[in-house]
Amino acid sequence: MDRVALRGLKARGHHGVFPEERREGQTFVVDLVLGLDTRPAAADDDLTKTVHYGVVAEEVVAVVEGEPVDLVETLAERIAQVCLKHERVEEVEVRVHKPDAPITVPFDDVTVTITRSRV
Repeated sequence: MDRVALRGLKARGHHGVFPEERREGQTFVVDLVLGLDTRPAAADDDLTKTVHYGVVAEEVVAVVEGEPVDLVETLAERIAQVCLKHERVEEVEVRVHKPDAPITVPFDDVTVTITRSRV
């Protein structure tokens, strides 16, 4: 299976379990690895035979900016489902970064990574 990766998609969301997270929002960063067969697109040099990663990026940002959820895990699942709606995408790895998570000790990042596929 071939891979198309999008790294560092940034969007402001209002996700979290604390009222201040919902009220103030924060930046989330999303990395995607889309699994698909790119051979048909490459053979014909045809965008319609692959995944349009620009469209995927816009859809993912819309999810992050959309309806708030409590858990980063839920956000990652919603992103995965949006990616799998694309006919050519057979599997997706989603990593959601929450670099401004409300943690009381020094840290660099919090991430949740999930892998989903068509079954």
